[in-house]
Amino acid sequence: MGWEFWIQVIPVVVFLILGVSIGGFVERRHFKQLAIREAALADIIVTNLKTIPKQCVSQSCRLVVGDVTIASDYFKTFAASLRMLIGGELRTYESLMERARRESLVRMLEQAKQLGANAVYNVRFGTSSIRSAQRRNRAAMVEMCAYGTAVRLIDPMLCIKQP
Repeated sequence: MGWEFWIQVIPVVVFLILGVSIGGFVERRHFKQLAIREAALADIIVTNLKTIPKQCVSQSCRLVVGDVTIASDYFKTFAASLRMLIGGELRTYESLMERARRESLVRMLEQAKQLGANAVYNVRFGTSSIRSAQRRNRAAMVEMCAYGTAVRLIDPMLCIKQP
């Protein structure tokens, strides 16, 4: 193992360490920001019910959408591809999907809040993975779309089920 070997190996190791640390930092920061934004939107009722119950009278209805595309970094994609060889849970992709789902929901709720809504009914999620067919070594990406009907309820307390 001469110096030529180390000249080739050291940059790869440095970039891997840099990629892992920056990717982890970005992911942790995104989760913290999501928690803050979710707390600010906690007063909005979110449900998958298709119709508004009769005792809840709405003043307005409007479609709201939250759309996001999030990519995994190359190191996590590489680690996930190694994990696929032996099978098991792919926590990397679970984290990617959780970030996308939460971000799309927050964006949808922020749009509903801007419209003056205090509830969103018939909430649904749509997802698609985005990969290049020509280049299999690209990082994994996912698009997530949350959509629902934003309404302004006259008395939101009537819509919350009591035990």
